[in-house]
Amino acid sequence: MPDSNTAQKLAPAPLLTSCRACKAPDPYLFLPLGNHAPAQMLIRPDELDRDQPAFALNTQVCLECGLIEIADQIPADFFRHYLYVPSGAARMHTHFGDFAKVLADLAGEGLIVDIGSNDGLLLAACNKLGCTTLGFDPAENIAALAAENGVETFIAYFTPKTARQVLDERGPAQVIVTTNTFNHIGDLHGFMEAIDVLLAPDGTFVIEVPRAKEYIEHTEFDNIYHEHVSEFSLLSIARLADSFGLQVIDALSLPDIHGGSMRVFLARRESGRVPGDRVAAMFAEEIGAGMLERQTYDDITSRVTEIGRQTRAMLDELKAQGLKVAGYGASARGNTLITHFGIETKYLAFLVDKNPLKQGLYSPNTRIPIKPVSAIEEEAPDVLFVLAWNFFDEIFEQQAAFRARGGKFLVPLPYPRLI
Repeated sequence: MPDSNTAQKLAPAPLLTSCRACKAPDPYLFLPLGNHAPAQMLIRPDELDRDQPAFALNTQVCLECGLIEIADQIPADFFRHYLYVPSGAARMHTHFGDFAKVLADLAGEGLIVDIGSNDGLLLAACNKLGCTTLGFDPAENIAALAAENGVETFIAYFTPKTARQVLDERGPAQVIVTTNTFNHIGDLHGFMEAIDVLLAPDGTFVIEVPRAKEYIEHTEFDNIYHEHVSEFSLLSIARLADSFGLQVIDALSLPDIHGGSMRVFLARRESGRVPGDRVAAMFAEEIGAGMLERQTYDDITSRVTEIGRQTRAMLDELKAQGLKVAGYGASARGNTLITHFGIETKYLAFLVDKNPLKQGLYSPNTRIPIKPVSAIEEEAPDVLFVLAWNFFDEIFEQQAAFRARGGKFLVPLPYPRLI
């Protein structure tokens, strides 16, 4: 990856010396991605002439449990002001509406606590079902959005100390849930200590998170970035849970969420709840996919190199034809992809994003302007480079007018293709 000329060059970070889940020594370094600013560290117009902090993004894997991971280098309190909200994707409204019914059944009249509750989309759906809920999120700006949705948020990081505060004030949680947040946690053992504090003896801890098996199968290297420090296998969650007297009692694959996710249900061993058949089946899938074999990850490295070469060649050809290209989605994973592949303003005239918190800002590292989706009609690009490729079906349907005038889509993963 060509380093950004405007990113501050820092010394490479030390590698992880032990797995953050199972504590096995020396995770295998298989994909060094170069120096990146945090993928959600968007740039204000008055900051364009300033350097950004940049940190080495070195992807490792634990060959004992299949956890794909990077060292946690996020600055202190980075998540106090955050820019990602799930409400921008129509699919997530339906998904969380269905998920809320599952949680309501598990909780009964008990408390549901959502760690990383963001704008309250999931808990608002739970509230409509009559549930008792509490969000947990450190971002004050996002908690304000949740309040507008009728969701109460405890504004803090989730730690044993803050979990004890909630326990004292509200009692134990019958259900603790975390969606697309567990992969942000650098100190997994500290997080699990907090779960142990707050979870009721017969309670359920539910994790929804991108799955490492899909990372491998779809070459989703872009889903590891400084805010996403881990990509979990079910094996790694089971090994981590075992250290805290919990076990996986059920799990299911969610292939259409965030490029491929899983939903994992955990309970205390002492509760006597028995793992279902799906758990053993998913463990077997992961072993069969080579998730504990070094060659699997060496093959990913080769594929990433070839995808980058093909993507740049396709963009060069489009520019040679005089076509205007814009990016769709100022997503964190998209920022990782364009930074690593060196796709800057030479290729992309602008990015569009539905999230108003991102509009008027610039992408980290590459400094590409971010505009509302309406810019597609106003500025009439010929091709949309789909950075939010995991929502491509939704984007394709939304952009009927763009397609009607002959617009095309360049989708980079799991392999580059022009649609």
